[in-house]
Amino acid sequence: MVSYNPLTAQPPPEVPLKEAPLIRVITQVRFPAILSIEQRPFVASFQEAIREQYPILQPEQTQGLVYNPQGLVQTVPQTTWRFIDTEDKWRVSLAPDFMALETIAYSSSSDFIARLENLLTALGEHIQPKIVERFGIRHINRLVDLSSKDVSKLVRPEISGIVTAFGTHLKQTINESLFNVPGGEDRIIARWGLVPTNSTFDPDAIEPIPEPSWILDLDMSLSKQRDFNVAELISQAQRFTDRIYTFFRWAVTEEFLRQFGGQL
Repeated sequence: MVSYNPLTAQPPPEVPLKEAPLIRVITQVRFPAILSIEQRPFVASFQEAIREQYPILQPEQTQGLVYNPQGLVQTVPQTTWRFIDTEDKWRVSLAPDFMALETIAYSSSSDFIARLENLLTALGEHIQPKIVERFGIRHINRLVDLSSKDVSKLVRPEISGIVTAFGTHLKQTINESLFNVPGGEDRIIARWGLVPTNSTFDPDAIEPIPEPSWILDLDMSLSKQRDFNVAELISQAQRFTDRIYTFFRWAVTEEFLRQFGGQL
């Protein structure tokens, strides 16, 4: 079991996992609202730039809730444009204040970052945001078939925690920790724990399934206003991906790597 500090250590050599439990990877760049994104003619050139990879368009009307002195009220509906690949495994979302890329078929950081660079280039050329307010990447791992797995042997004691103490008697537990990454303003939110049957703590990213599961959810971001710059965002994406992998390798054991097809 490794003992380095995952917030400062150099990323370890990658161990490819043939049956990786990584169920979803998401990246999002947020910017001050551009109301023209609501208009079909304005987003048409962006769609054309990415249509070869993401040819299916599914616009959605979304509506949120906010608190004000009168209580909880609905916000004005806004359009989110969803651009999807033919296998329904990659999705690009464009809304007035963000663009996101997500996949359930992550193969490598190089492939993901190359796709992100193409999208950011198209965003810069056709939507032209001037400012970035937040940028982040999130990796979600999910262990299923828990009756055949001993979670306490797959992740380090600091992570398994109460699962080890109570075993099958435990029905639900979610831990959340926020870390400042030394040397900058980056942050990591790490969530892990046992999710019951047909339940989720984030319905937008983690679908309920008809069996209990154990989640390791790592989200790294920088919330800081700065100029929109594709090269800088790609550099941050690589840094975030490396740090998330370093944290992941700290959290899991060699038995975890072997169980999911890693060669050590």
